[in-house]
Amino acid sequence: MQTHQTSAIVTGGASGLGAATAAALAAQGVHVVSLDLAPAIEQAPQVDGVTHVATDVTDEEQVRSAVARASADPAQPLRFVVNCAGIGPSARILGKKGVHDLSLYRKVIEINLVGSFTVLAVASEAIAQTEPDADGQRGVIINTASIAAYDGQVGQAAYASSKGAIVGLTLPAARDLAQYGIRVCTIAPGIVETPMLATVSDEFRAGLAAGIPFPQRLARPDEYAKLALAIIDHDYLNGETIRMDGALRMAPR
Repeated sequence: MQTHQTSAIVTGGASGLGAATAAALAAQGVHVVSLDLAPAIEQAPQVDGVTHVATDVTDEEQVRSAVARASADPAQPLRFVVNCAGIGPSARILGKKGVHDLSLYRKVIEINLVGSFTVLAVASEAIAQTEPDADGQRGVIINTASIAAYDGQVGQAAYASSKGAIVGLTLPAARDLAQYGIRVCTIAPGIVETPMLATVSDEFRAGLAAGIPFPQRLARPDEYAKLALAIIDHDYLNGETIRMDGALRMAPR
């Protein structure tokens, strides 16, 4: 699908996967509206073509406001959504301090799953109102899962639940939105060099990389961005979840 003179929404766009994707889309001539929390935006790199809008993806009204902003210019119709916002705390179902904090479980589901669905649903409504291209296409929505959706480790019950649900959402969402010319795909990254890993030691990072079959290194955010652009460009990719993990299959711990 053509990207020139279009608009996109990228959630979690202030850092990591989202920042890399926002920059890659902007380099293709896309007007990108990056959604993230205000503190993250304060630390975000300034990129030509990327406008940061403070948005909590779990707040429907904030999402609607951001979508309205991204779709305001008919000359740059909203065509693309990439959902990267998410959190990944670790906690065991039964730990030393007792049962898994149920409020934490709800929070992970609310941000990773309900937040992604809210952006998908509200943005698809706006995309469906645009004029289709010559092939009947109106847009592409890409969600972010994780290999934890398949290989959840000890302490990842909440995170794996949320990401497994994103995988399960992919096909029915693609089928629901097919009549509007909107494709839906999901990327399931492995271990990526993001701010989540910024606090760990080089030794620990090297240990993570050693478990990856090939390439034996951590993935880079720009590789996620390249895959997102490839999905946008490939008109026959729809309803699919693509693992980006160097053939990694996670051990129990």
